[in-house]
Amino acid sequence: MTGHFLLGGDLTVGRLGLGAMRLPQSRPGEPARDPGTGRAVLRRAVELGVDHIDTAGFYRSQDGSVHANTLIREALAPYPDDLVIATKVGPVPGPGGLGEGSSADLRPQVEADLRSLGLDRLDLVYLRIGTTTTPHGESLAERFETLAALREEGLIRHLGVSNVDAHHLAEARAIAPVAAVQNHFNIAGRDDAALLDTCAQAGIAFVPFSPLGGGKTEIDHSAVAKVAGRHNATVHQIALAWLLARSPAILAIPGTGSVAHLEANLAARAITLTEEDLADLT
Repeated sequence: MTGHFLLGGDLTVGRLGLGAMRLPQSRPGEPARDPGTGRAVLRRAVELGVDHIDTAGFYRSQDGSVHANTLIREALAPYPDDLVIATKVGPVPGPGGLGEGSSADLRPQVEADLRSLGLDRLDLVYLRIGTTTTPHGESLAERFETLAALREEGLIRHLGVSNVDAHHLAEARAIAPVAAVQNHFNIAGRDDAALLDTCAQAGIAFVPFSPLGGGKTEIDHSAVAKVAGRHNATVHQIALAWLLARSPAILAIPGTGSVAHLEANLAARAITLTEEDLADLT
């Protein structure tokens, strides 16, 4: 089994959770998914022991008809006592897609997430900075100070940062405790390995986004397929098992809009990679 992680020092979560980004639609530009299917995925996830769901107010279908937060509330409220819901703020929707917001946007976004999820306090809120790439050299201090103030008000339990580098993390930690970092990381994209190790040493959760390559086939290389064959598993299951083996600080949140795909992902919890497997995947 994959074990658990103590998030923020007081929230115990399983290390394989669920990302909600694909519940409203599969990919940008594609039609909205059936809301009933999204609710079924969420209910089945909780039935199978998922206690960490990652969402955002901007996780919605392109036509605006299906919102991830609404699906979560409709499917799961009143929420199980052990369910941790994490959300992200910062990006602002615009005509060309998501853009980077300012500190003034954060309180309205936090309050909107509280309403849409039907909560009085958010378990974990990430400050997401940048758009498609990490904005090296850009300060997050003013924005993180705003979130820290909302935490002091009691609207937020724990704070995180997303799409950041080591300097951003240090900058945030000088303002308030950081419980989690959410950055791009998977078996085929390991640029943030040093930041992951920094988080592990500090007791900070490292939550990879695009843990399966963002729906691409980049993880389907020969070494992963070889190890998958040994375990009678899929390459995606091995990619998730590798993440969980890479560091005890990793919390994986693969996203899906399919019950069958959810069940396949969660089956990775039962895979224990051997030293030979890990050597092949290095």
